[in-house]
Amino acid sequence: MNSKDQKTIISTFEKEVYEGLTAFPKYLSSKYFYDEVGDDLFQQIMALPEYYLTRTEYQIFKVNKSDVVKSFDPDKKGFDLIELGAGDGKKTKILLKELLENNYDYTYMPIDISQNAVDGLVENLNQEMPEVTTQGQIGEYFEVLDRLKHMSDRKKVIMVLGSNIGNLLHPRAIQFLKKLCNAMHRDDLIFIGFDQKKHPQKVLDAYNDKTGVTAAFNKNVLARINKELTGNFDLDKFMHWETYDPESGTAKSYLVSKEKQTVDIDELSLQIHFEAWESIHTEISQKYDDDIVKWLAEESGLEIVKSFTDKNEDYKNYLIKKS
Repeated sequence: MNSKDQKTIISTFEKEVYEGLTAFPKYLSSKYFYDEVGDDLFQQIMALPEYYLTRTEYQIFKVNKSDVVKSFDPDKKGFDLIELGAGDGKKTKILLKELLENNYDYTYMPIDISQNAVDGLVENLNQEMPEVTTQGQIGEYFEVLDRLKHMSDRKKVIMVLGSNIGNLLHPRAIQFLKKLCNAMHRDDLIFIGFDQKKHPQKVLDAYNDKTGVTAAFNKNVLARINKELTGNFDLDKFMHWETYDPESGTAKSYLVSKEKQTVDIDELSLQIHFEAWESIHTEISQKYDDDIVKWLAEESGLEIVKSFTDKNEDYKNYLIKKS
């Protein structure tokens, strides 16, 4: 790999692509799977029979909605329901409706860095549930949480769904939870999803479906580099590869070069060489059990209040408070 000439790197995308593809071993962040194409592919993934996560969390909410909302605000004193990375809000709407029907005093605040995502969700909720007070917040999670902490003493329930924390290895997950803890007042709560350890084949199948949608989703990071940074990746020369270590609970996704090849990225003035079967690490999907979640919470100044799960205990949502 060599830099063709000096270039000032501006955007975070450019910076992180440059850093990842000039590292050894190579890596790219899974957050760059998502653009208009990636969003559509992820919607398809969530509907796949192999991808149990979304479906299971949805069922947990359907079955336990009354107990979940009671645990948020048992005395009905009022609170702000803050969701980090709300997406289309499909699962959250189950809880919003339950809160509404039982006359809870709450404001729903979806937080996302994407103005488009927040605007779409707010507009959708205004049509579907006009009675819900929805205040979308644009920005990085912790910047917005810090702002809200200083704006109001009203109780907060911070939701992190979809086992999004699973994209972080344990040291970074602890950093994330510590930041949440620092953004909380004494009575605030976290409601967070953790995908549980299970049969290794079930985990592998969830990230490597037979129809190839997940492979296309993984390769979309290369398609974005081609489109946005004038790269010339040949997507057919890379294969999607998934691994799962049942001891650590870590599932990893890779893109593997099928042959020796060279790729140019004009906007970065960069030429990258790949050996045959060299990999780019793209994603981590961590799996947990109760002991690991308890340890992560304790290391972060938090403690588990209770949890909700499905009949197979494939997935759990934990209610967590400051210890």
